[in-house]
Amino acid sequence: MDRLDSMRCFVRVAELGSFSAVAQQMNMARSVVTRQVAALEAHLGTKLIARSTRRLSLTSTGVAYLEKCREILGLVEAAEAGLNDDQQAPRGHLRISLPYSFGIHQLMPMFGDFMVANPDISIELEFSDRRANLFEGGFDLAIRIASRLEPGDVARKIGHSQGVVVASPDYLLRHGRPQHPSELIQHACFGYLLTVRASWAFVIGGETQWFPITSRLEANSGDALLAAAIQGLGISYAPTFIAEQAVREGKLEIVLANFPSPELGIYAILPSNRYVPHRVRALIDYLAQRIGHAPVWDEILRMA
Repeated sequence: MDRLDSMRCFVRVAELGSFSAVAQQMNMARSVVTRQVAALEAHLGTKLIARSTRRLSLTSTGVAYLEKCREILGLVEAAEAGLNDDQQAPRGHLRISLPYSFGIHQLMPMFGDFMVANPDISIELEFSDRRANLFEGGFDLAIRIASRLEPGDVARKIGHSQGVVVASPDYLLRHGRPQHPSELIQHACFGYLLTVRASWAFVIGGETQWFPITSRLEANSGDALLAAAIQGLGISYAPTFIAEQAVREGKLEIVLANFPSPELGIYAILPSNRYVPHRVRALIDYLAQRIGHAPVWDEILRMA
């Protein structure tokens, strides 16, 4: 048994959740993948993967061993790449967790350009606005948007965005334009389900203040809430990267422009602060360069 090959098979099975998918991706028979993992379990004297007719799941030992395998394989990759890997073209597979709206509308074109420029890179994307467990999910990287990081996060800030309060011209004509955040309680507002507070934050006098809202519609999708605002159903508090196109097209107007929202950071979060593969560093550098310090979506703030 080649221990490293078996580890690679085990890591891919853990990430893809299927022996058949790994066999197809690695261009080998499914029986070979099964034997590799079985041989590894026999060598270790413990089960790493719990098998059932419907799905595969890692045992507690498998979860712990997966982290170690990734670390070892990362070090092997670093050794093989040499000290000058920055001069080499990135290659390999990237598994990434990213938020729905920002991922689809903003990141997908960037990923496409990155793959065209790096033909030896393959990418697997999982969209979710909830925080992913990077180790258990087998992710190389997560892109997250937040006002602050969680304790223990290993992250690099690659950009920023702000929130804007938007409503359709029709809604504002029928219900009036709020002049101060305290007036939002009198309007039909939309609540984002992953936000705990039934209130919106604004920076006033250099301090963040929260103002209550009357939530007429709630959803876990920023795109859905934006669509409702375009229909004239109420007022939405949306990140600029979601509201950008509708504002440019005149479907929505920015209100309360004199009361900015707290800045949201766009972060690349890593599973650990140990060795970061060249392909991961290359993608992070690329995204940071594309997003930059003056992202295009924040240009609508000057239109208000």
